[in-house]
Amino acid sequence: MRESTVEGYLTTRVKALGGEVRKLAWVNRRHAPDRMVLLPRSQFYFLAEIKRPGKRASGGQGREITRLRRAGLRVYVLDSFAAVDAVLAQEGPQWW
Repeated sequence: MRESTVEGYLTTRVKALGGEVRKLAWVNRRHAPDRMVLLPRSQFYFLAEIKRPGKRASGGQGREITRLRRAGLRVYVLDSFAAVDAVLAQEGPQWW
């Protein structure tokens, strides 16, 4: 399965919940997450780094994710349909 397949699944699931997925472009920042996910009827959002199944974040990506988490942001590495579903089930219901 390709990374774009996981990304498409995330977009489909979030849109079905009434949310939005935005592609991020970070100026002068390497290894930052790919997407921002906005969920409805709340101020809830999270950042997502999309990977092919079984792939992990690179060293630089891991360090950047750690920095963002320390700053209080929710950041997830999503590498499968199951990972997307788990994050949406974990985070979603409390907000809508």
